[in-house]
Amino acid sequence: MPRSTTQPSDTGEPLGPLPQEFAAIIRPELPSLIKEIGIEVTRAYPEYARLLGGPYGQAIRLGVEQNISAFVDRVASPSAPTALRDEMCRRFGRFEAYEGRSLETLQGAYRLGARVALRRAKKVGRRYHLSPTLMLSFADALFAYVDELESLSREGYLQVRAENGEEAEALRRRLLHLVLAGPPVPHTAVAELAEQTGWPLPERVTLVALRSPARLSPSGRLDNDVLVDLSDPQPHLLVPGPLDEARRRLLETALPATRAAVGLTVPTGSAADSLRWARRVLELIDAGVIEDAPLTLCSDHLITLWLLADPALVDQLAESELAPLAGLTPTRRDRLVETLRTWLDTRGTAAQMGELLDVHPQTVRYRMRNLEARFGGRLADPRSRFATEAVLRALHLRAAGAGGRREGD
Repeated sequence: MPRSTTQPSDTGEPLGPLPQEFAAIIRPELPSLIKEIGIEVTRAYPEYARLLGGPYGQAIRLGVEQNISAFVDRVASPSAPTALRDEMCRRFGRFEAYEGRSLETLQGAYRLGARVALRRAKKVGRRYHLSPTLMLSFADALFAYVDELESLSREGYLQVRAENGEEAEALRRRLLHLVLAGPPVPHTAVAELAEQTGWPLPERVTLVALRSPARLSPSGRLDNDVLVDLSDPQPHLLVPGPLDEARRRLLETALPATRAAVGLTVPTGSAADSLRWARRVLELIDAGVIEDAPLTLCSDHLITLWLLADPALVDQLAESELAPLAGLTPTRRDRLVETLRTWLDTRGTAAQMGELLDVHPQTVRYRMRNLEARFGGRLADPRSRFATEAVLRALHLRAAGAGGRREGD
């Protein structure tokens, strides 16, 4: 172990390489150090907190751990290969460019991480009585290492910038991502970037989910205040305010071959909800629940969205509300369910229901007596009746979707 209780006689003596044994002292600190760096960085840069909670969070964590561990590996073995670390840093730079950020955010995160590591190293140094010269060597090596990370990330960043070219579009894409992130991204960060890009920050917005791949027609163009990301695996765009008829025609002209679902118009801070509902409509179209169309409005399918918002919960409700029919054969149960649903929908007479169900009115009366005997007073209680009706509507919608898929196979 490199121990020293003596002070160097010459504070200006040249700094040498770190002894390899130093890695053995630092390595046990890595798990808690990585955690501490993550806390400090996400506190200083809330955008990274959002990314760590997203689909790329695990990959980002592994990259951070790789960068920190590679520094200790270099101390232990100066000739250790760094190809994996180098590519990870370039990937971080490319990611920043794709997100539309400048490199200042990533550079700031690197340097903040180095300061946290240096703070930890000072504590370790006092614990092991390491010499000031050794600690200076550590600091010198650490910040030289950070310079390497920044340089590698810059390579990846410039590669994307060279490929994409348009910095303004990258900034607008970043603005769209910030708006959709909502809290914990501060409103001031959105407002500042909106001002930087010349985008008037609206009070209300409408999000549109697009089918992939989404491409603008050669002659098509969107209004300058529309924010769009067609490169996302789930392409989408933001329209300030409602999607009026003029905006709708413009959208159809600019993206003539692209299916789209229009979310609800919401306060800007709730933009993610609008996009979530629009994407859910596309899913229900795929499931055959909602009829396909070039442009589908969420506002036309609110009850369907609500009833099918949580399929697992619908199953639980169905088990509870339709418990009186448990134990019946599937065929008999289906007949009673269909009769009950028709009665709840129409409150019709036996003759009217028989016509809808294509059975004799006497059959309807028999089934209704059976239902009343099984459900008792529940069919007369408004709350129970509403819950049963909601469950039956949800099951009917889901069954219609399953039937639609089979027909299309």
